[in-house]
Amino acid sequence: MKVILLEEMPSLGKAGDAVKVAEGYGRNYLIPQKKAIEATSKNIKVWEHQKNLLKDKIGKAKKETEKLAEKIEGLSCTISKQTGEEDKLFGSVTSMDIEESLKEEGVEIDRKKILLDEPIKKLGVYTIPIKLHPEVIANLKLWVVKA
Repeated sequence: MKVILLEEMPSLGKAGDAVKVAEGYGRNYLIPQKKAIEATSKNIKVWEHQKNLLKDKIGKAKKETEKLAEKIEGLSCTISKQTGEEDKLFGSVTSMDIEESLKEEGVEIDRKKILLDEPIKKLGVYTIPIKLHPEVIANLKLWVVKA
């Protein structure tokens, strides 16, 4: 069965892609969940028109996120934590802590967009990538200091 994706699905493709999927997967999951439509000639023509509108919308969203990325890259957040021997932290700095620190600076970011490989457990200066858009990643300078 051939379907047109209405939203990005990591395992299948981007919104607007025409992909071939199993009959049951398309009919029982993708179409009822409004994640795809069947690829008929009429639907393809309609989707081409919507795709052009969507490109404009995505372009505007990308410009806005680029402005936000510039603002974030200009920031320098500081998080103070209690430490033990050898400057090891009691606990760790997580994406939740970074989210709260950004809120104090006036920037609202969902913590799921903060790309921390693992929690920070030592004092120092870190560069934290934040994925604002599939094509826009901002780097935040984070200082972890003694409380």
